[in-house]
Amino acid sequence: PPPRPVPAPGHIAFADAPAGDVLADWQLLPTSPDWSAGFADWVPGEAGAAVRLAAFIGVAGSYDKGRNLPSAEGSSRLSPHLALGEVSIRTVWHAVADAIPAAQAEPYLRELGWRDFAANILDQFPDHGDEPGRIQFNDIGFRHAPDELEAWQRGRTGYPIVDAGMRQLWATGWMHNRVRMIAASFLVKHLLIDWRSGERWFWDCLVDADLGANSLGWQWVMGSGVDSSPFNRIFAPVTQSAKFDAAAYIRRWVPELRELRDADIHAPWQAEPMMLRAAGVTLGRSYPRPIVDHAEARARALAAYAEAKAF
Repeated sequence: PPPRPVPAPGHIAFADAPAGDVLADWQLLPTSPDWSAGFADWVPGEAGAAVRLAAFIGVAGSYDKGRNLPSAEGSSRLSPHLALGEVSIRTVWHAVADAIPAAQAEPYLRELGWRDFAANILDQFPDHGDEPGRIQFNDIGFRHAPDELEAWQRGRTGYPIVDAGMRQLWATGWMHNRVRMIAASFLVKHLLIDWRSGERWFWDCLVDADLGANSLGWQWVMGSGVDSSPFNRIFAPVTQSAKFDAAAYIRRWVPELRELRDADIHAPWQAEPMMLRAAGVTLGRSYPRPIVDHAEARARALAAYAEAKAF
């Protein structure tokens, strides 16, 4: 384990500084439309980090299961505070390790280790945010598809779990980790769009944006990193959505589908017409049809990877 955090200093002497601007005078906050309402859930600073950590300690024992359920509050949501240095890895590590049995703590502590691993990779390979760890991935024939990229960014792909995640990202600056993997895989494999386009979008939107973690995550999904998922691991959005019980999550972020049954909400295009009518859903109007077929997209991605010898 890492060393315990050192005690806070008893006194800090600050140098004299010239008077600055009043931040409110910069008028940075949006007015109409106010797109920032979802960001009000975050309480920045060291005090906010302490509150978030204390809340997580209460559920940390069930993290191993809860972290994969988008509809649950199973993750720590400490990533913005860690990214901005508002709480240290040492503080979080020992708070969790001291509070629950080692076997229950291990899954979360492993994720903290993964974060430091990402930082080390970036230190050793400074171009990791721009260049694949395995150079043959530069030979993949990525598609130039700006309309599909925008549909992904705006949560209009026709795949509810992907759209829910992308809308959550835009509204709050954060996305559930399981859904991050699904949404990222959809972009680079279903749409065959360069992973760097997704990496840049996440970097622009995430309140927990961290260059090491962001680039490692995208290269993990792509299969091009130093320790990544195999290239032929292509997340099936519908299967993932149903497996991890994302119905309530979809209803929150894709409200136009809220009246659909759990059996239909993961793949509305497969629902009976009468069920769609009863739920007030008109595919192609109130909610988009899928912009790509899963089986066809999977085959296209595997062919592109094979041609580039990315295995």
